[in-house]
Amino acid sequence: MAELSKVKSDLIAEIEKRVEDHVLEPSNAELLTKLISQADNDNEAISIAALGTTYKRTGLHFDKRLERLTHDIRYFRKNDKLSFHTDNSKPTHKLIIGDNYEALQNLLVQYTGAIGVIYIDPPYGKDSMGEFAQTNYQNAITRDNLLSMLYPRLQLAKQLLSDSGVIFCSIDDKNQAYVKCLFDEVFGESNFIANICREAIKGGTKTKNIKQVHDYIIVFAKNIAANENGILSGEEFSENYSYDYLDEKGFFAKGRELNKWGASSRREDSPSMWFPIKGPEGDVYPIRNDGSEGRWRWGREKLLKAVDENEVIFEKREDGTYVAYEKIRDNKIKNKQLISFLKDCFLNAKGSEDLKEVFNTLMSPFDYAKPVNLISYLIESFPEEDAIILDFFAGSGTTGHAVLDLNKDGGNRTFILCQMNEKTDTTPNGIAYDVTAKRLKRIMTGECYDGTKDFEWIKKNKPYGGNLDVYEIDKVADFEYTEGKSPFDVIDETLYGQPRFATLQEKIDWVCSHFGNARKQLD
Repeated sequence: MAELSKVKSDLIAEIEKRVEDHVLEPSNAELLTKLISQADNDNEAISIAALGTTYKRTGLHFDKRLERLTHDIRYFRKNDKLSFHTDNSKPTHKLIIGDNYEALQNLLVQYTGAIGVIYIDPPYGKDSMGEFAQTNYQNAITRDNLLSMLYPRLQLAKQLLSDSGVIFCSIDDKNQAYVKCLFDEVFGESNFIANICREAIKGGTKTKNIKQVHDYIIVFAKNIAANENGILSGEEFSENYSYDYLDEKGFFAKGRELNKWGASSRREDSPSMWFPIKGPEGDVYPIRNDGSEGRWRWGREKLLKAVDENEVIFEKREDGTYVAYEKIRDNKIKNKQLISFLKDCFLNAKGSEDLKEVFNTLMSPFDYAKPVNLISYLIESFPEEDAIILDFFAGSGTTGHAVLDLNKDGGNRTFILCQMNEKTDTTPNGIAYDVTAKRLKRIMTGECYDGTKDFEWIKKNKPYGGNLDVYEIDKVADFEYTEGKSPFDVIDETLYGQPRFATLQEKIDWVCSHFGNARKQLD
C-alpha cells in the first residue's frame, strides 16, 4: 500500500481522536478511515472526512448511524391473538410491534405518500432511551444517539407523508434546539410551521435555578406550498369561500368537496366509502375527475344525515356526473388554528388519569403519557376527516385513543401505531403487549383480552368499536428457498393492502420490487 500523504494522515488522526472523545462511532470511523486512505487525492479525502464532522445545511454536528444491506428481509406477520374486528363497516387500524425503523420500511410498501399526520413523542430522557440510545447530558456525545436514532426514521417518515401532510414532534427543553435543526435538515427550514410551547406540569419540584414546567411540539409540513388545506384560522377559512348561495336557512358557502381527491381516493382504497347519496337527479356516487370510481371523504352515517338535512350542494360536470360539496354557514365556521402556546388544558397529569381509568390502577402503567385531548387537538387541526394518522413511538397508545375519540364526529380517520415491546418491571410481557394493545382492546370493545370489564373508563364511556390488526416484525433470509419457508411463501401480500397474486411469478416480482429497503439495517 502506498504511503499516505500528510493530509490524509492528519485526517485519520483527527478521526481517531474523535473516537477517543466519544464523538464518532468506531464503526463509522473505520469506514471513513478506509475511504480516506483510498481517496484519489487530498481534496477528496477532505470531503470524505467532512462526513464525520458536520451537516452543511444547518451546521448540526452529530454522528449519523449508517445503513447496510443484510441478507434478512423484515416483514409483517399478523398476530391473530391480539387482532380483533367488531364492525367491518368501520375503519381497520393497525398496531405494529417491533423496531420502528423496520416497521417504517415495511409501511413504505403500502403507504408511500399516503399519511396525513404523523405525531411522535421520541424517548429523549437520559434514563428512558434504552441501551442503544442512552443520553448523557454531561459528556461529548450528549445527543449523538438521540439524533442518530431519529435521523433515518425521519427520512422514512418523510417518504410516508402525503404532499400536504404534517408532522408533530414532542420534545423537551434540553433537546428541542437540536431536534429542530435535525428537522430543518430532513424537511427543510422552509417547511417549518411552528414550535408550540406546552405547559406540561403545574408547579413542579423545587430546583436550584428555574422550575421547568413546559415542553415543546415541533411542527413541520412535508411541503408547505401544498399545505393550503392545512392548519387554518377562522378568518382564512372564511376567505377561501364566497357566500353566493341562498336557501331557506340563509346564505351559505360552498365548502370543500365531499368527493375524496389525491392519495387513497380510489374506490378500492376504501370500499366502504363507495355508496350512493340522493342527488338532484337520482343517486350520486363519488366519481373522480378522470371518470373512475372514487370514494367519499365522510362516512355513510354522517354523509347521509347531511344530505337529509340539506347540508350538501351538488355541481354537475360536463359528463353528467356530480361533485358534492359541504355547505358551510357563518355560524358553523370554527377557528381551527393552533396557537403557539398551550396553557392549562393539556397537562401530563391528564395523560396519567386517562390511563388509570382504562387500567383501573392507582398508578399509571406508563410514565409520561401525553393526554388524549392534546393529541386530539393537534390532529383536529388537519382538515382531512379520513386521514391516516401515524405514530411510530406509540408508547401507551394515546394517539390511537385520540383518533378513535375524534371519529365520534363522523370522521373516518385511521391510525397506525408502532411500538417496541420493551420489558420493564411493570410490563413483564412488554409495553406493547401489556399496555398498548390492552388499552386499544379495552376502549374499542369494552373488555380486555381475558374478557374482564371491570375498569373505570367503561363506566363513563361507550366503546368506540372498529377493528384492529396487530402485526409483528419477523425476518427471513433472502437466500431461503426451502418450500414453505422462502420469502415468497412467508410474506403475506394481503397485509400490505394487496390482493392475493394469481401466480407465483407475480408474487416473486412484487417481493423483489418492494422489499429491498426491508433488508437495510442500522449499524
